[in-house]
Amino acid sequence: MQSTAIILTLFTASFVLVSLSSCSSQMRASERYLTHRFDYGNTAYIAPNGKATAPPRAPRRVKRMIAAANALTEKPYIYGGGHRSFYDRGYDCSGATSFVLNAGGKLDRPLVSQNFFDYGKKGYGKWVTIYVRKGHVFLVIAGLRFDTGGSWRSTGPRWKPQRRGVNGYYVRHPRGL
Repeated sequence: MQSTAIILTLFTASFVLVSLSSCSSQMRASERYLTHRFDYGNTAYIAPNGKATAPPRAPRRVKRMIAAANALTEKPYIYGGGHRSFYDRGYDCSGATSFVLNAGGKLDRPLVSQNFFDYGKKGYGKWVTIYVRKGHVFLVIAGLRFDTGGSWRSTGPRWKPQRRGVNGYYVRHPRGL
């Protein structure tokens, strides 16, 4: 009986340690709100047609990601869109994020939003940052938010310059970006 209690105690202690170590692999977004601040030459901007233009100094992979995101701006929001294949008739948040990362050579297969908690490295990236919370994920590429949520010119994958609350989000980034 006593050995069972010891084993149960050890199991519980190891579970707590594993849980705590997995928490340290995450970094909460440090800001309360995400806002777009244009910095000529360093940040992307949105043209009147809703497409983004990459900054001249952006790495080639970042320019490919921006071009891929631009290709989705006419697509509708479809729950589960982009999960089976990178190419779909519409996209949800994780399908759009997966499509864009794949175009930059940073993802091999589509992920659901929950899987982005383990993607890349924790923290903010120099060029690309992924914001993830339970049930939603979006990207900031070259300082500009690409998101399926919000109301600017409808829902679906779009560039969104408006302020967005990021309380409860964690930040990750692709290695090297």
